[in-house]
Amino acid sequence: MRTEFFIRGIAAFPKWYRTCSLPGMALDSPHPPPAEPDPQHEQGGFTEAEKRATFIRLVFQGDQERYEAFRQAIAEVVPSGTRAIVRGSAVTGFRWKDEARFDADGLGTSDVDLTLVGADVLGAFTLTGSYLPGVHTRPMGENAPDIAPALAELREHLTQLAGRPVNVQASRDWIIALRGELIGQPYLTLFGSAESE
Repeated sequence: MRTEFFIRGIAAFPKWYRTCSLPGMALDSPHPPPAEPDPQHEQGGFTEAEKRATFIRLVFQGDQERYEAFRQAIAEVVPSGTRAIVRGSAVTGFRWKDEARFDADGLGTSDVDLTLVGADVLGAFTLTGSYLPGVHTRPMGENAPDIAPALAELREHLTQLAGRPVNVQASRDWIIALRGELIGQPYLTLFGSAESE
């Protein structure tokens, strides 16, 4: 059953994905960068512009080009219609649970929590890699590197771009709405929208 689930999941990705090459460390893709949301849109107590500025400053040491390469790398791999968001201290500057500052233990010690939102991308995760299959997954990271083999190369590339561990999780939009709108946890939208799922 697990094998069947995994095969169905991989089939949800475009066929070209299995043979594609990830873009280089610089933003040298022939495709235009994906559109970002309205910078004045407010969510979780911060505008998108404020969250974006914090993310670029903390994760990429202010390097806009590395930030764009990070977004582009994701956009060129995930299924069409996927939304990409980043949560946690990389967006707010402090951890949600205990308010510890980002990189409190030194440069590169805090990770990046990337969530891919959409029905198709959930199929990349194995059954054991899901809290609720087809709805919400565990994070693929250093503690669980094999739960989404189709996204392993992407995670490695993003980790290199960020200079720190990147965790990749997938969810349906209503999970994000529950956390973000009802609980109030801030997140930065890298590209995509709730309506695109």
